[in-house]
Amino acid sequence: MRPPLDGTILITGASSGIGRAMAVELAPRAKALVLVARRVDRLEELRDELVARRPELVVSLQQCDLCERVATDRMLEAVAREVGDVDVLINNAGIGDMGAFDRADWSKTERLIRLNVESLTYLCHRLVGPMVERRRGGILNVSSGFGLEFMPSFATYIASKHYVSGLTESMRLDLRSQGVVVTQVCPGPVATEFEEHLGNFTGHKPPGFLEISAERCARSAIGGFARDRALVIPGIAIRFVMWIGALTPRWVKRLIYRPLAGAARRVQLRAENPPAGR
Repeated sequence: MRPPLDGTILITGASSGIGRAMAVELAPRAKALVLVARRVDRLEELRDELVARRPELVVSLQQCDLCERVATDRMLEAVAREVGDVDVLINNAGIGDMGAFDRADWSKTERLIRLNVESLTYLCHRLVGPMVERRRGGILNVSSGFGLEFMPSFATYIASKHYVSGLTESMRLDLRSQGVVVTQVCPGPVATEFEEHLGNFTGHKPPGFLEISAERCARSAIGGFARDRALVIPGIAIRFVMWIGALTPRWVKRLIYRPLAGAARRVQLRAENPPAGR
């Protein structure tokens, strides 16, 4: 069974990063692309680029804050009017946060949960029914390597990605016999704007040998999805790290992470309260 990548594909978070790279990757084969994001100017630039390469491609731009249910419903109604049924849903939109859980800003935490968990689930539920009726469809959920692991300083983000991973695995079992392909991609560090908005108080970037480009991530994700893979982990280095993590008992990880949690808290407190005169 293969997802209908030659049909109409809706991509959330399409204005930059992995979502943009996925649009570029899929443009040569899709009948229509529905690009969803809040920054419409970037969507317009991407549309112009894609149509210049392939004039027959239909591109629908949908400016939408997916944290708002009314706005999401209006967006889906507009999509139905403009391009009809959605054959493939790619849930890429998401945000992260870094820091000790007790020091997190609740407004950001709440928005993270709404976008990473509620919005993703709602779009799946709204769009999968017609796919089942047609016995033809696909859902690709962008989770994270954190969706398979745990560590300090990322509590809510990790929890949201564990939800995505659990939901996707279970949906795959529910929908496989109904003609719908369901895949999750769990990347490690990817060089995108996501890192810039994470709130990294350490001043250090992820190790270079682990970080991959958005284009490489998109190619791996779409390639695995096209082959009906349940789980895609882009990048050889991060796959090895995840393999080691899967073999390591949780109690050992807790022992390793306990001092790291204390060190991270001290760095965060210094970043939040720099010495006077600096």
